[in-house]
Amino acid sequence: MHIEQILAPQRTLSHIEGVSKKRALEILANTIAEQEQGLDADDIFRRLIARERLGSTGIGHGVAIPHCRIPGCAATLGALITLKEPIDFDAVDGEPVDVLFAMLVPEQANDEHLQTLASLASALNDDGFRQALRSADTAAVLYQTAIDH
Repeated sequence: MHIEQILAPQRTLSHIEGVSKKRALEILANTIAEQEQGLDADDIFRRLIARERLGSTGIGHGVAIPHCRIPGCAATLGALITLKEPIDFDAVDGEPVDVLFAMLVPEQANDEHLQTLASLASALNDDGFRQALRSADTAAVLYQTAIDH
């Protein structure tokens, strides 16, 4: 999986200020719904929250990969945001999160979902990549950094 296959410049936001976990998920849901016809921001948000209730998607090192299955989604979609200040996300390592990469997958995509999630987690486990994402000071630079990895 290459990040450019699931991410678009319009679904990339850099250095968002003053957010909580709930607000970050809301921003991700709205960002995706604004760009993808047929997907509802409230539905995406509810599904992301429901997934978080099963266990935090904070994978460690200040990174979270909120994800869910969604009907009406034809292909895997991603949205990437970085936060100006890290937030508590109940991550597995207890560290606050400032890089969030949301992923929506078609309802019936089982193996693809797991493979894409594993590939994304592996990429975000690279310290140099995480630091490059954090250093990107505009959405355009963030997007380019993400797809160049």
